[in-house]
Amino acid sequence: MFFTRLISGIVLLAIMIAAMILGGNVLFFITALLAFIGLYELYKTYNIHKNMLGYTGLAGAVIYAALVRISIFYGEAELPMAALIAAFLLIMFVYVFAFPKFKADQAAFAVFGLVYVPVLLLCMYQVRCLEDGLFLTPLIFVSAWGNDTCAYCVGRLIGRHKMAPVLSPKKSVEGAIGGVAGAVILGILYGYFLKEQMSSLESPVVLCAIICGVGALIAMVGDLAASAVKRNQGIKDYGKLIPGHGGVMDRFDSILFTAPVVYFLALFLG
Repeated sequence: MFFTRLISGIVLLAIMIAAMILGGNVLFFITALLAFIGLYELYKTYNIHKNMLGYTGLAGAVIYAALVRISIFYGEAELPMAALIAAFLLIMFVYVFAFPKFKADQAAFAVFGLVYVPVLLLCMYQVRCLEDGLFLTPLIFVSAWGNDTCAYCVGRLIGRHKMAPVLSPKKSVEGAIGGVAGAVILGILYGYFLKEQMSSLESPVVLCAIICGVGALIAMVGDLAASAVKRNQGIKDYGKLIPGHGGVMDRFDSILFTAPVVYFLALFLG
């Protein structure tokens, strides 16, 4: 299991690095595909993945992704919001005219999934489209996976106090602090060595540290949020797409939260 997890993790990392470097259509299609699969996995937990509510939500995700691409290409910033509102209206249309086939909580979950997965994950592509996006996008993974690795190491070494015993019994307060501190240090190092490549940031070292620190804090919420949904629905993993890791939602749960954080911090601080 360890070697399976390690190999699939290396392959996944290589794919994401290549996509980030290439950017453009390659990164867009990979991000959009991950968002679609992640939303399908999420809908499956609520058993709406094979009915009209689920189909409408998945169609809304495709439309949202397409309009994100068009909005960046043509500079029409309001298009993604228009797509999200249209998807919401369509889901409510299905809920109302199929009544009482679907329950209110199912319709609400369909809308929730749209915001939770495609809207958040597509921020990764939007970061890449910013000025210096090639060098800003890795901060998403430094914040999330860097925090996760540092938290795991510190937690194993000195973890004593449980942070969320019901949701994630193995996570400790010490590990959480170590994860954030580690992400900040990685951000400082990243900003220091690549400061010449990030001219859009006034103080790359300081801002990369801030971005990674805030991103790490939010990444923990993303990880626990995904665990909470799994606990509520009584499942261990969202899927089996990534050997040793589970589904897209299992591997990208923290990325979903760090991507918009990096996007908006880079946008406003840059």
